Amino acid sequence: MDFLLLLIATGLVSGAAYGLIAMGFALIYKSTGVVNFAQGELVMLTAYIAFSLSNTLHLSFLPLVLVTVPISMAVGLVLERVFIRPMLGEPIFAIVMATVGLAVILRGFIIIVWGSQPFNFDAGISSTVVMIGTIPFYPAQLYLIAALALVVLAMWLFLRFSRYGIAMRAVAANETAAMLVGVSVSRIHALAWMLSAGIAAIAGLLFAANFKLAPDIWFQGLRSFPAVILGGMDSVVGAAAGGLIIGVIENLSQGYVGEGMREIAGFIVIILVLMVRPFGLYGSRDIERV
Repeated sequence: MDFLLLLIATGLVSGAAYGLIAMGFALIYKSTGVVNFAQGELVMLTAYIAFSLSNTLHLSFLPLVLVTVPISMAVGLVLERVFIRPMLGEPIFAIVMATVGLAVILRGFIIIVWGSQPFNFDAGISSTVVMIGTIPFYPAQLYLIAALALVVLAMWLFLRFSRYGIAMRAVAANETAAMLVGVSVSRIHALAWMLSAGIAAIAGLLFAANFKLAPDIWFQGLRSFPAVILGGMDSVVGAAAGGLIIGVIENLSQGYVGEGMREIAGFIVIILVLMVRPFGLYGSRDIERV
C-alpha cells in the first residue's frame, strides 16, 4: 500500500507540472484556435529567465515569482506581436507552422545565451523533507501542486467573472460575433499569449526546482500534450485535471509494468481518448483539431 501511495504522490507532482503546461496550451487554443507548439520552449525560456533573475537579484521564492511572471508575460506579448500577429488572416496550418519555427528559434536562443550545460536551481526553496503521513515530499514538490491549484482557481475566476475573461470566452465561442459586439480579437489573442507565458513561467520555475534546469526542458511540452487531449483542447481547467491524471497513469505504469511504460503511457491515453471521446473529458464537441 505504501508503494502505491508513493507512486500516486509522485505522479501528482509530475502531473501538476503537466497540468500547468497543458493549461498554457489550452488557453491559447481556446482564444485563437491555434495549437502553440512552442509552449514547451516558452516554459524553458521563462525558467532560464527566472534562473538569471535569481542569480542576479538573489531573491527568495515568492519575490522571484512576482518578478518573473510579469517579465514572462511581456516576453509572451513580444512573441505574439513579432511571430503571430503578422500571420493573422492566414490559414490555421500556416500559423501552427509559425509556432513550430518559433520553437526551434527558442531552443537555439537558449543554448546561445545560457549554454547547453544543466544547472542546479533551487529557486530559493528549502530542501528539507516534509512528511505527509508516510509519504515524503520535498517542499518544491508541494509548491508545484499548490501552484497548480492556485492557477486553476485564478483562471476559473478570471474566465468566469472578469471582463476580459468573458470576452475571451466570447471569442472562443464565435470570433465573428464577438467582433460585431465590439470585442478586440487581436487584444484577446495578445492577452492569451501573455497569460500563457505567465503560467509557463510558474511551470518552468517549479519544474527546474524539482528536477533540473537544462535545454531539454522543452520536451515537457510534448510530454504534457496528452493532458491537453484528455482534458479537452479548449478547456483550461480540464487540461489541469488531465495533467494530474496523466502523471498518475505514467507513474503507476512505471511502477507496476516497467520503466519504458512511463514514456509511452500518456500517448496510449491520447489514442484511446481520440477513439472514444475525441473532444476530451471537458472539451466542446464541435472543436476542430489541428
